[in-house]
Amino acid sequence: MNTIRAMITITAVLIPGFTPYSAELKSDAAIRCSSCDGWNQSQAPFKIHGNTFYVGTAGLSSVLIATDKGLILLDADLPQSAALIDEHIRSLGYRTTDIRFIVNSHVHFDHVGGIAALQRASGATIAVSSASAVALTAGELQPDDPQYGMGKRATSFPAVTNTKIIKDGEVLRVGDIAITAHLTPGHTPGGTTWTWKSCEQSKCIDIVYADSLNAVSADGFRFSDDPKLVETFRHSIAIVEKMPCDILIPVHPEFSDIQGKAARLKAGEKENPFIDNQACRNYAVAAAEKLKNRLATEQR
Repeated sequence: MNTIRAMITITAVLIPGFTPYSAELKSDAAIRCSSCDGWNQSQAPFKIHGNTFYVGTAGLSSVLIATDKGLILLDADLPQSAALIDEHIRSLGYRTTDIRFIVNSHVHFDHVGGIAALQRASGATIAVSSASAVALTAGELQPDDPQYGMGKRATSFPAVTNTKIIKDGEVLRVGDIAITAHLTPGHTPGGTTWTWKSCEQSKCIDIVYADSLNAVSADGFRFSDDPKLVETFRHSIAIVEKMPCDILIPVHPEFSDIQGKAARLKAGEKENPFIDNQACRNYAVAAAEKLKNRLATEQR
């Protein structure tokens, strides 16, 4: 979640008359916030490259990797996004029940809210960092998260079970695909960036699903009060900057104009507009500047 406290007013409600798109999927209570309706606008799913597909909403990324032995899903957006993600997966010709792993970038409600419902529908294993696993199984942020102070309504989400703890550099394999975890804490203690190779005919490229590197927090939190956290954050930014990266997919699609690139692809642009080997570097440089500005602001 990259939204400052002033933008968030959240209540958990059941959507009246809501019917899940899939008989197998039972949605959790929706989360309401000032940005939620915009984030959760429907977005037609599309292929990014090879076996990699965008199945998220207009404002929140969720990515599907198809292998010869099942599916991998990265993030699941809001609780009310789960039905849309399920519909998107099936509209591409795949089955939600074939998801083997659900992996996560970071445990804010706009990226983990739909995980519990999609896990129940698929029986998938949730692969996350140790810090993220604590929050996910508890169904709420822990005190060491910079956004913890926003209060329970802004820091709770449906709890999950059946988690697998992943370590930095650990590789998950499903069929012919290997996806690697890179711990990138800072925005949250358990933040994780994921990488894999996606092949289309003879062209194989490096894809990076980049965790948020945005230094935002609850009111009153100061990154500069913890020099170790600042150094950790800078290290995470440097990791993403140096990654082999042909395609960047950020957790919020506007960070890399995902919608604009999708429109260009649909319009028949000859070269894949998602391919940009400077994208990760540009993303990291912008994040470093935001962190620098945040630290400067804290000293005023």
